[in-house]
Amino acid sequence: MFHRRYAGSAAVVSIFLTLSMRVSAQPSRISRAIDKSQRVTLTGHVHPKALLENDQGRVSPSLELSFVTLALAPSTSQKADLSQFLIEQQTTGSPNYHHWLTPEQYADRFGASSSDIGKITAWLQSEGLTVTSVARGRNWIAVNGTAAQVEAAFKTELHHYLANGEMHFANATDPSIPAALDGMVHAIRGLNDFRMKPARRQKNPNNTTPDYTSTHGNHYLAPNDLATIYNISALYNAGFDGTGQTLVVAGQTQIDLTDIQQFRTKFNLSSNDPKIVFVPGSRDPGTVNGDLGEADLDLEWSGAVARNATILYVYAYDVMTAVQYAIDQNLAPVLSLSYGSCEPETAASDAAAMQSWAQQGNAQGITWFSASGDSGGADCDDSRNPGLAVDLPGSIPEVTSVGGTEFSEGSGQYWNATTDANGASVLSYIPEIAWNDSALDGSPSASGGGASIFFTKPAWQTGPGVPSDNARHVPDVSMSASADHDGYLVYTGGSQAVYGGTSVPTPVFAGLAAVLNQYLVSKGQQSTPGLGNMNPQLYSLAQSSPAIFHDITSGNNIVTVNCGRRVITCSNTAVGYNAGAGYDQATGLGSVDAYLLVTGWTGSGSSSRSEATLTLLSNLSTVGPTDTVYLTATVTGRTTPTGTVTFSATGVQIGSATLAGSAGKATATLAVKGSALPLGSATITAAVNGLNDSLLVSVASASLSAGAPAINALTNAASYQQTFAPGAIMTLWGTQLANSTQIASSVPLPVNMSGVAVLINGVAAPLYYVSAGLANVQIPYETAPGSATVSINNNGQVATRTFTVAASGPGIFTDQNGTVVPFPTAARGQEIAIYITGTGAVSPAVSTGAAPATATALSDLPKPSQFVTVAVGRVPATIDFIGITPGLVGVMQLNFTIPAGVSPGAQPVVVTVGGIPSAAATVNITN
Repeated sequence: MFHRRYAGSAAVVSIFLTLSMRVSAQPSRISRAIDKSQRVTLTGHVHPKALLENDQGRVSPSLELSFVTLALAPSTSQKADLSQFLIEQQTTGSPNYHHWLTPEQYADRFGASSSDIGKITAWLQSEGLTVTSVARGRNWIAVNGTAAQVEAAFKTELHHYLANGEMHFANATDPSIPAALDGMVHAIRGLNDFRMKPARRQKNPNNTTPDYTSTHGNHYLAPNDLATIYNISALYNAGFDGTGQTLVVAGQTQIDLTDIQQFRTKFNLSSNDPKIVFVPGSRDPGTVNGDLGEADLDLEWSGAVARNATILYVYAYDVMTAVQYAIDQNLAPVLSLSYGSCEPETAASDAAAMQSWAQQGNAQGITWFSASGDSGGADCDDSRNPGLAVDLPGSIPEVTSVGGTEFSEGSGQYWNATTDANGASVLSYIPEIAWNDSALDGSPSASGGGASIFFTKPAWQTGPGVPSDNARHVPDVSMSASADHDGYLVYTGGSQAVYGGTSVPTPVFAGLAAVLNQYLVSKGQQSTPGLGNMNPQLYSLAQSSPAIFHDITSGNNIVTVNCGRRVITCSNTAVGYNAGAGYDQATGLGSVDAYLLVTGWTGSGSSSRSEATLTLLSNLSTVGPTDTVYLTATVTGRTTPTGTVTFSATGVQIGSATLAGSAGKATATLAVKGSALPLGSATITAAVNGLNDSLLVSVASASLSAGAPAINALTNAASYQQTFAPGAIMTLWGTQLANSTQIASSVPLPVNMSGVAVLINGVAAPLYYVSAGLANVQIPYETAPGSATVSINNNGQVATRTFTVAASGPGIFTDQNGTVVPFPTAARGQEIAIYITGTGAVSPAVSTGAAPATATALSDLPKPSQFVTVAVGRVPATIDFIGITPGLVGVMQLNFTIPAGVSPGAQPVVVTVGGIPSAAATVNITN
C-alpha cells in the first residue's frame, strides 16, 4: 500500500499568505468645499459630428442617459510614477518586470483617494444623479440620470443631431464642473451616443452558403486553414491551445449562442460556449443587426485560435463601456476590440479617457488588441475628412493595433482541390501583400494605417522603416484581412457568411496572445498570465529575431475618398502608404509565424534539436521468442516534443509510435514480440527529429520470463475506491505482477523496475512500487477521460484490464483506520495539512512522473485546474493552500482551517474536486 508521512508546510504557507505589495493610500486632493456656483470648463468635449448644420433641437428633459462617466485624472506625480512603472514592467531585470497589479493596488498607487471619491459622489448625488458604479481602480465614477439632471449638473445642453442619416444626441457645448474638482476630472464620457463602428467587410452578402474551396477557384478560410498558414498548428501539436486562459471580446449587442455553437460544430472544434457578461447599470442594446455579425465573428475566430480558452463576451449599449468595465474588473489578461473611430472625428476628451483605461489595463497585465480600420490611409472615409487619418483606440501607444494583409499566390499551388473533414484545404503558408481591395469593392477597403494626431511616438517604436517623426504610427502587426481573397467563414444570424476586414485578425491575435500566456506560464517563464503592453517586445523581436515575422514588402493602403459634388473642402486625392522592407504604415511589422513568436517570445528562441534529448529504455534485457518487450522512447525539450519515433533492430525497422506528453516531455512506446527480433545480441535504436538513442537486448531461443501475471482489481491508491483521474496514483492488485519487490528511489519516477513496465492507453505509466501482489503507478496526465486500458508486463508476460477515467476522482490518504495523515487530531480554528490524489489536470502543467523543482515558488506550484472545496463534519472549511509540493508526484498537499462550527469528536473530511467528492476520511476534533 502507498502510505507515507510528509512534513507539512503550514509555516511556509502562512508566511506566503501574508506577503502582498504594500502601497500607501493616496492623499486627498480636494482641499475645499464643492461650490456649484464656481465652475471650470472641460474643453475638447464637443463631438466633431455635433455640427450646427446637423442640429435638430434640444432633447426631451426626460431622456434617460446611462453610464455617464467622469474620468478622474491622476496627479502630476502619479502620472510620472505611472509612466515609469509601465516602462519598468516591460524592462527585463527590473524588480517590476511583469509585476501586474490588482485594480485595488492600482487604486492605492495611481487612483483618487477614498475621501475624494466620497466627495465627488456626494456632489453627483446632490444633483439628482444615481451613482451606478465606482471603479475598483478609483479612476472613474459612472452615473445615470435624465437629460435635465445631466444638463444641470454639467451646465451644458443636449441636442439631437442628424449625422450621415442617423439621429443622435450630444452635448452642444463643453461641460463644466465645480472649481473644487479642477484637476480631478479630465473627461466626461456618455454625453453623446455616437458609437464606434465595427471594422468589418463582407463578401457576397447574398450568398449564405459559400463553398470553402470551390470549382471556380474561390477559397474561404476555415480554422485549420489559418492554423496551417500561420503555423499555429505546431502550437496545437505541442499541447498549447489556450487551456486555462481567459480573454475578453467586447461588443455592443446581444448574441445568440447557437451561431457560435454551429461554427464550432461545423469545423469539428470542441464545444466551448463563451460566457456572457452584461455591464451592470448600463443600457441594454438588445440585438443590433449592424453589430451582431461583428460579435459572432470575434467570438468564433478568437475561439478558433485559442480553442480551449475561456472567452468572455462583455457587452453594453456602447462597446467602450464594455471595455472600460472589463479593464476595471480585471476580467482577463487579453482584450479584443474590433471597433474604432477615426481620430479627426473623435473628441479629444474621449481619446484621453481611453488612454487612461489602456494604461490601467497594461499595469494589470492586460494586452488590448484593436483593429487598425478598413479604409486604408483615409480612416474617416467621408468627404468632410477625406485625407490621412488613423483609427482609435488602436493609435493609443498602450494598445496593439492590428492591420490587414492579403494572399498573393502567384503561380504557386497552395490549396487542395477539395476540403478535408475539418473544412480546411490550404497546404502551407501563402505569400502576402498589403490588403487593398478598394478597386474591386468600389470604395476604400484596405488596411488602416498612418500617423496619430493625438499621440506622440513611444520610445519603443523604433526599427527599420519606422518614420523618423514624433508621431505614434499604426498598425503594429497584421494578418490576412481580405474578404475577397480570401475571406473568413462565419456563422451569424443563423446562416453562413464570409467576412474580412481588420475585425478578423484582431480577435485572431487576441487568441494567439492567450496561447502565448499559456505557454509562458507552463514553461515557468512567468508565474501568472499577462503580457501587458506587448508592443515593446514585438518591436524588439522584429530586430533580434526577424524570422518570427513575415515582412510584407508589396502592396499599399492608398485609397481615394469619393467626394460629394456639394462638398467644397474635399478633393478626389489618393492618400495612403506603400508597404516596404521592415516596418510600414500599411502592415506594420508584418504577419507572424505563431510557433516562432510564442516559443521565441522571451528571446530564448524555439526548441532546437541540440536542446532536446532522447532516451530509450526497455523493460527487458533478455527476451524470449514468446515474450513482449516494451520499448519506451522519452524526448525532453524546451517545448513539448512532437513527432513519430521510428524503432529499428540492427538496422531493420521494427515499428513506430507517436510521441505524447506535456510540459516539455513526451514518450512513445512500442510493444514488440521477441520473435520479431534477431537472435543473439540486438541493437535497438529509436529515432525522431534528428535525435536517436540505442540499447542492447539479448534475444534467447526460449522465454526466460516469470509466470503470467494477473490483475485482480484496480483502486485509487489513497481511498481504495474505483475512482481514477489523470495524474492520480492507481494501485494494481493481483498475482505475479513482479518477480521482486522494488520501490522507486528517485524522481522522476522510472517507467520500469525489475523487468516490470505498465502502459495505460499505450503510454508508459511511472512506477512508485512493484511487488508480486501489487503495483502503484501514476496514471499519465495525457490520459483522456473515458474508458482506458492498463497492461502490466512482467518480464515479457502481459496482463490487461479496463477501467474508467474521470476528469477528477479525489482520494484522501489515511492510516489503516481511515484517519487523515499526518495530522489525525486538530482543534477548531487550527490549520492542518492532508494529502490527496486524483485531482485531475493541474496548472501549470507538470510532466507525468515528475515533481516540481525544489526552488519553485509557492505561488507557482501546480494546482488543480478544477474548483476544490473541503468540508469537515459537513461544515465548509477554508482552504489556505493547495498544490503539488517539491518531491511529490501525483500527490497534492492541501492545507485548510478546521471550521469553528464543527463539533468535537471524530468528524468526516470530504474533498470535492470539480463536483466529484472523495470518500470520507476522519479527523479527531478537540475542544
